[in-house]
Amino acid sequence: MSTIMDKLKFSTDLSRAIAEYRADNKLSAVAIARKAGRSRTVLHNLERGGDVTVASLFDILRAMGLCISLQRSGMPTLDEMQRRFADEDDEVDEKVNTHAA
Repeated sequence: MSTIMDKLKFSTDLSRAIAEYRADNKLSAVAIARKAGRSRTVLHNLERGGDVTVASLFDILRAMGLCISLQRSGMPTLDEMQRRFADEDDEVDEKVNTHAA
């Protein structure tokens, strides 16, 4: 689980952080999409890690009261890499368990 203050180095990190922030703050997808002037489909596509335009990303972030700041990334730490690949392993395990049930 990521937090909004984590360094986001992959598009999937950003997607997950946006989805978690919206859920944690009980923000309605319909309300955010309307406020952003975008369709709910664009928001869900962003949250699933799909491609959206940069303009759509910023409109959605603005509607959620968020912004992006840039900083040098450097090489990921061992902890960051372990978390990144642990998250992927969890997703694979979930899919396998869902299909096995």
